[in-house]
Amino acid sequence: MNRISLLKKTVICVAMSFMTLHTSFSQLTTPPDGGNTKATVSESIGLAEVKVSYGRPGVKGREGKIFGTNIAHYGFIDQGFGFSKAAPWRVGANENTIFSVNKDVKIEGKTLPVGKYGLFMALSENETTVIFSKNYDSWGSFYYDPKEDVLRVTVKQLKEQPLVERLKFEFSEQTETSAVLSMMWEKWKIPMKIEVDLINDQLHTFREEIRSEKGFTHLAFVQAASYCLKKNVNLEEGLFWADKAITEAYIGTTNFTTLSLKAQILEKLNRKTEADELMKKAVPLGNTMELHQYGRQLLQDKKTTEALEVFKLNDTKNSGDYVPKMGLMRVYSAMGKYPEALKYAKMALSLLPPNNAEKPKIEEMITKLSQGKDIN
Repeated sequence: MNRISLLKKTVICVAMSFMTLHTSFSQLTTPPDGGNTKATVSESIGLAEVKVSYGRPGVKGREGKIFGTNIAHYGFIDQGFGFSKAAPWRVGANENTIFSVNKDVKIEGKTLPVGKYGLFMALSENETTVIFSKNYDSWGSFYYDPKEDVLRVTVKQLKEQPLVERLKFEFSEQTETSAVLSMMWEKWKIPMKIEVDLINDQLHTFREEIRSEKGFTHLAFVQAASYCLKKNVNLEEGLFWADKAITEAYIGTTNFTTLSLKAQILEKLNRKTEADELMKKAVPLGNTMELHQYGRQLLQDKKTTEALEVFKLNDTKNSGDYVPKMGLMRVYSAMGKYPEALKYAKMALSLLPPNNAEKPKIEEMITKLSQGKDIN
């Protein structure tokens, strides 16, 4: 055999050996084995995104033989493999069940920091210890180490629930700041309440985003300050943001919205004199609807005299519009001056654009005013 033939034979043998070795250590992608499936469920709670990724084993006719058996064992046991000699249940099949969240949350009243966690459960007859572990990338709970626990909470499971064939996680009882996450399998349901600190999360997000390209407009400062005003929180920083909406270099804007927003926060801070002075500057800048809404707010706050002045100004500036007439109609009705209110109601009706949806409402108000009844 010449040297070239020998070299070719050697290369072929090496290649075949490599292929055999590689094949023994890697496999092509296939569905989960054993009839299990995989799933991911997520939920937005406030600004937090909560996600659970897990394997879904089936009951497969084993009703009454799931919990408290080697399928979903009670407590901590030696599974005969791996490093752990006291392992909890893996909560699913195959790889770890992974719980991840992008904001700090509270689980059953206890804080869980932002992050990704392996989710385990130590089951018992009447309650379950839910475990969040730093170890989220192992297989099952064979390598569980209690030193890696970040949080443990104890919850009561519900039994004799409608049969769930494949293990699943489900969110329910959603509110603006909370939701309940339940593990459901066979006839068991294990719920845990998740809560967020929405106000502090929101304020933190505002602070971060105002420093980004999102802050290159006065509207970002208006949005942040308006939130503080609406929720009646963080008013001093809200005042700072409101002022920046007016005065910040290049983006600051002086209009009814920015001035009135700052004035409202000043009034919340019991700085009424400053607030009144600022509103004197804001009112002449208002458009028809801004002045109308401001007048309605004054009327709602029982500041009838101030509301009358705003509605009169709006009518002077926009005499051909029906909206200022409706403002005067409302304020005179609130003052018990029904003939005057009726006059402006009829004027508003005459100025309505064709097919305007307000027509039936105004006609109804005209009827009430004709009977000497307040329309507010």
